[in-house]
Amino acid sequence: MSTVTSPEPSLTQKLQRAARVGKGFTSDIYEWGERRVLKLFHGWVPAYRAQREFKVTRAIHAAGLPAPATYELITIDGRYGIVFERVEGLSMLRHVQAKPWTLFTAVRCLAELHAQIHCCVSPIELPSQREWIACGIDRAPELSAAQKQATQKALAALPVGTALCHGDFHPENVLFAARGPVVIDWETATRGDPLGDVACTSRLIQDASLPPWAPGYMHCLLKCSRAFLHRSYLNRYLQLRGGTRRQIENWKAPLNAAATSWRVPRTSPELESASSNPVA
Repeated sequence: MSTVTSPEPSLTQKLQRAARVGKGFTSDIYEWGERRVLKLFHGWVPAYRAQREFKVTRAIHAAGLPAPATYELITIDGRYGIVFERVEGLSMLRHVQAKPWTLFTAVRCLAELHAQIHCCVSPIELPSQREWIACGIDRAPELSAAQKQATQKALAALPVGTALCHGDFHPENVLFAARGPVVIDWETATRGDPLGDVACTSRLIQDASLPPWAPGYMHCLLKCSRAFLHRSYLNRYLQLRGGTRRQIENWKAPLNAAATSWRVPRTSPELESASSNPVA
């Protein structure tokens, strides 16, 4: 007696049946089989961004660094997606949200984890940090030709470096998993100078807003403690890795210029989220 095997569902059908477990600025996150999730980018995100994150995260995980395993790059109805290992655990931000009294401990942990990452030599596949920033400056819509030239000159005087740099290192991109902290969202990872990467995080701590879903008390807590948090992060990092605040500040002008071309549109005024953050 022969057995009739049902055809495999199409990716579109699989997506229709999948549970969405998270939503971010650039993507939706879906359950995608056992211990896997699909990071499906919104339709406006170009292919090269998904391809770059796939390639970079795979290289970083293969090097034994704290990144999720990366399985495949797919396309569903014109949207690009990456299938990742599902990392169970709250982000550092959500952990602090649940236990606000741990805020300063979390900032110290953030600095320590950042220093740990910078002890690693970057996989050779990663692009140059200076080239990444230089491209952002070239595309910056708000800068004149003269401003771009001056900023590029300042960038050229900064160290090259060979360390692994995340480029968007902040508490929502650190997950507390059973195996230890796991860092996600490696799309902007580069090979470069650690203090340039510290300057990126420094800018975020000083200027970035919390996501809209964060409760009101967290916004108030950040407003009152932002300066102290920034000082605590820098003090702990420099204690572990060395360097000076002046060296970090030297990166700020090129980063500020490039950041105007890195801004991405939001597809909705709010961010939905799940109780855990598998991969965002």
